[in-house]
Amino acid sequence: MEKTVTILNEQGLHARPASIFVKTASKFKSNVSIVHGSAVANAKSIINIMSLGLKKGEEIKIVTEGTDESEAMDALTVLVENKFGEK
Repeated sequence: MEKTVTILNEQGLHARPASIFVKTASKFKSNVSIVHGSAVANAKSIINIMSLGLKKGEEIKIVTEGTDESEAMDALTVLVENKFGEK
């Protein structure tokens, strides 16, 4: 399952939202990846996510594969769309 979303946070996907993303992705059994351009990152690894250097306005593709992929996709999409709780 794949979905493209846009990073809305003013500071991009910095440490705090990245850690929230990892924590949320890790709750699911499914494999979760973030694709940005030609880079693919394991969404359950903060180092992998931070290495993408995602900025506000950039699009990423969230990819989920596994038994609970749609629940994982829903949870992660809501996080990004709600700016990880930032204003």
